[in-house]
Amino acid sequence: MLNLEQQIFKQIEKSKSILIVFSAKQGGDAIASSLALFLFLKKQNYEVSIVATDLDIAKNSFSFLPGYPEIQDNLNNLRRFIVSVDISQAKVNQIKYLVDNNTLNFIISPSEGWFKPEDVSARAGEFKYDLIITVGLSDLESLGSLHDENVEFFYKTSIINIDHQAGNEEFGQINFIDLNAVAISEIIFYLLKNNSPEVISENIATCLLAGIIQKTKNFKTSNLTPRTLLTTSQLISNGANREEIVNHLYRSRDLSTLKLWGRVLNNLHSEQGEEIIWSKLSLKDLQETSSSLESLDEIIDELIMNVPNAKLAIIFCEETPASSKIIIYSLKNINALELLNNYSSKGTAKLATANISKDVETASIELITELKNKLEKLSA
Repeated sequence: MLNLEQQIFKQIEKSKSILIVFSAKQGGDAIASSLALFLFLKKQNYEVSIVATDLDIAKNSFSFLPGYPEIQDNLNNLRRFIVSVDISQAKVNQIKYLVDNNTLNFIISPSEGWFKPEDVSARAGEFKYDLIITVGLSDLESLGSLHDENVEFFYKTSIINIDHQAGNEEFGQINFIDLNAVAISEIIFYLLKNNSPEVISENIATCLLAGIIQKTKNFKTSNLTPRTLLTTSQLISNGANREEIVNHLYRSRDLSTLKLWGRVLNNLHSEQGEEIIWSKLSLKDLQETSSSLESLDEIIDELIMNVPNAKLAIIFCEETPASSKIIIYSLKNINALELLNNYSSKGTAKLATANISKDVETASIELITELKNKLEKLSA
């Protein structure tokens, strides 16, 4: 009987066209590991595409990685529509088409005989891809509109589901879930190494190392394992460019981002023995620093690394004088989405957002009190 790894590559071998799909909300590890798998399959001459949801293609700190420009943000041309004409009783001389009042007309001129209406039929063709590989998705709904607009495709196409989250819904025909892995990049590395180690190029190794470095905050998180360090060593031996990764992820900050960080740190507060760290940003802060909320991901990472007791990191952002946006990042297996379930939250269990129809001062006071009570109940 084939084990899971053998089943994965057996399914890949049978496929004519493969789609790798991920959500950028799962972080840089999902981006980097998906790119590594994409480059690996491409190097072995498979027909493969890579598609992401929630990824700002133009503004992403992982855009330096090999293969990044090939990431698509949609599933265009997923399926062809086929119009068939029976030519047994008539031969085609010329085919034209014209658009008339939102109607596409095909004009077929026969060289002999004549066509009848019953000679024409139409049908939907097969999907462009016959295999989907999802990377870092706990469920298909995490893909948002990418899934919602193509439900039939995801329902009818074989799925290999690769993840390391305990809450994974095991929605694939093959589910490769490694709960002991620190990063998805670690899982992908051993999959590739055990199948075709000679194909792991410098570019593939760089992508995988970038995922591990991002997931471990440059090896500063407390969940590092001997296997993670061994994986890192092997990737560097394979030519992974650690210096380039660190330079792009940790040594290059534009002035607007640094200014925004200053505002966040200036307004920083802590609660319950630093289990909750939080800050506020006004509209004026965002305008004067010429920055966007996307820059907050990095500052949240920095805060968590430097406050070891932190369980929650929260940013309150003023959207209008009467409304606020909440960004909450959770640690220690606390579900951020559930903490904000009273506010129609969006995101993942680790990083969730919500909008509250209250000014930022009121929103921060009320929500911090609410979260303190919830943490006390969880600790009881």
